[in-house]
Amino acid sequence: MKSRNIFIILLLISGSIFAQGNQNLCSKAKIDFYGRKLLNKSAQLNYPGDNNYDVKYYKLNIAVSYASQMVSGTVTMQATSLVDGLKTIFMDLVSSMSVSNISMNGKPVNFTRSGNKINITLDNYYKLNEIFSIDITYSGKPASEGFGSFEFTNYNGHPVMWSLSEPYGAKDWWPCKDDPSDKADSADIWLTSLNTMTPVSNGRLIEIVDNHDDTHTYKWKSVYPIANYLISLAITDYVVHKNYFIYNNTDTMEVVHYNYYDRLTPTRISILDKTVDMLNVFSDKFGLYPFVNEKYGHAEFGWSGGMEHQTCTSIGAYLQDVVSHELAHQWFGDKITCKDWHHIWLNEGFATYSESIYKEEKFGLAAYKSSIQNEMIEAFKALGSIYVQDISSVNEIFDSQRSYSKGAVVLHMLRGIVGTNAFFQILKTYLDDPQLAYGVATTEDFQSVAENIYGQSLDYFFKQWIYGENYPKYTVDWSSEIIGGNKFNVRISINQTANKKPSYFTMPIQIRVKTDIKDTTFTLFNDQLNQVFNIEVTGNPILLYFDPKNWILKKVNSITSVDDKTNIDFSFSLEQNYPNPFNPVTTIKYSIPKLKASTLSNQNVVLSVFDVLGKDVALLVNEHKTAGNYKVNFDASSLANGIYFYQLRFGNFTQTKKMILMK
Repeated sequence: MKSRNIFIILLLISGSIFAQGNQNLCSKAKIDFYGRKLLNKSAQLNYPGDNNYDVKYYKLNIAVSYASQMVSGTVTMQATSLVDGLKTIFMDLVSSMSVSNISMNGKPVNFTRSGNKINITLDNYYKLNEIFSIDITYSGKPASEGFGSFEFTNYNGHPVMWSLSEPYGAKDWWPCKDDPSDKADSADIWLTSLNTMTPVSNGRLIEIVDNHDDTHTYKWKSVYPIANYLISLAITDYVVHKNYFIYNNTDTMEVVHYNYYDRLTPTRISILDKTVDMLNVFSDKFGLYPFVNEKYGHAEFGWSGGMEHQTCTSIGAYLQDVVSHELAHQWFGDKITCKDWHHIWLNEGFATYSESIYKEEKFGLAAYKSSIQNEMIEAFKALGSIYVQDISSVNEIFDSQRSYSKGAVVLHMLRGIVGTNAFFQILKTYLDDPQLAYGVATTEDFQSVAENIYGQSLDYFFKQWIYGENYPKYTVDWSSEIIGGNKFNVRISINQTANKKPSYFTMPIQIRVKTDIKDTTFTLFNDQLNQVFNIEVTGNPILLYFDPKNWILKKVNSITSVDDKTNIDFSFSLEQNYPNPFNPVTTIKYSIPKLKASTLSNQNVVLSVFDVLGKDVALLVNEHKTAGNYKVNFDASSLANGIYFYQLRFGNFTQTKKMILMK
């Protein structure tokens, strides 16, 4: 690598543009698939569910007919009263499905329908914490009109039926309390279909019953708490591939993959078998796979993404990022579920970040950095707060740049603040917290765990990054002066562009100063809009690195040595290249000021391009320039796609900007 005689290095490294595998598939596919059917579902949400009772158990005993495109059967709900004297409740079921009978203790009870609600008069007045059970017999064609669906489709003429209930679609095909905060303690899902098909669902397969006609019933049992939107089914003539997760002598589990009849190729098998490795990696990082007494696997379905149905992901895109993302959801989203959709980043941000964790474990730190750099590219585009303001909008909940990428980058930044060891201790403690494990959580619950492990308040961090908007934009000036001997004082002025919410960002920022003797790294706690720091170093400062490990989602407008500013009447400027991203030619504009008499006037203007490793790839200007405005066309036809930096240097002035080549 060619040595660079520069005073400033901006490490705003970002990775490959197109590594955003699952966000686009998980988020975009959800929005695209359902968005085209959804004009305005906000009036239908009726969210949250009835808060006067707590669901303890669901049993779905239903038959699914492809020929009639109908679902019929009985759903049993057991619950406890949360009030004294409970007499009426409501459950959620799309109005297009009919209810023929509701009974308690074998006797019919009265009910009415209003919109997507079933209003039920109980058979008695129930005391606080008293248990009751309801059986609802219903039938009809499930709705497929919003983000939450039941699909009758086919693959090469082979019938396929599948569900995807997130966020509000469970009631589109079965009566339930449509509220993610109220998990059932356990569930049975009994699915009857033609005996040429395999009905797949959550938990363990307890029994297959031959009904002595042309149907059979698969009885699935989930003994772990489960949110209503995670209860699922997928039915077709699957071909099964099995493997085994053996974590230790006592913790073993079957890993089962259900594939379309002609899709179980050697390539598919090699991808599926990586699931076991991912189970090992995530169990080491997060704690043992949370449903180890049941199973994990995938059920192929007709949708180009993945959905983290508990113990059995529904999947249509067999890519490493998708497989690792959906598996990570078994911890983040299934074991602990966001209490409401305002906090969806606790599901999607954590699962997205887990993709980078897996890459780090398997391919090293460089792969992790590249993955995070890519998330940052998307996070820069995020509008609004990570906390979802409008949970009636599917697009708002599943915004890939905000809930996925920026959520992942927040975890990366938290890791930078607390340190890697404490960070993974935070994740494990969060997942094992007796008040949260197999339950639901808010951002504040996660914050509390993080603060307990870190030992300091992180209120500033979560308030600005989860409830605030945008990211910090820094302008940095620095200078140095000798103190005595080989000791120098470095004066660093950090100035932020004013933001709306928060008005400015509070962050610990790593600064690395390279001197002619050694490198020294400092952490400065920047908690003002304009702030000056003085640090002592050994040796004459040569280079200053701002956030050298790229822990912060940020823009650095410029970093300038101010030692010789008195020689300049007005500022240099280096503009952002245009277009950016570019393919393969872009224009770079810069301005040279009028200089006072100085030895600086005898030095050349240098405009160069280098890659993320600091290697020179092009020298665009290296000559004396008079005052004026200039532009240079840069042709990158010979370079590979990725992130590059261009830098303007003149004497003690240095300014660097980032550009993206995307062919």
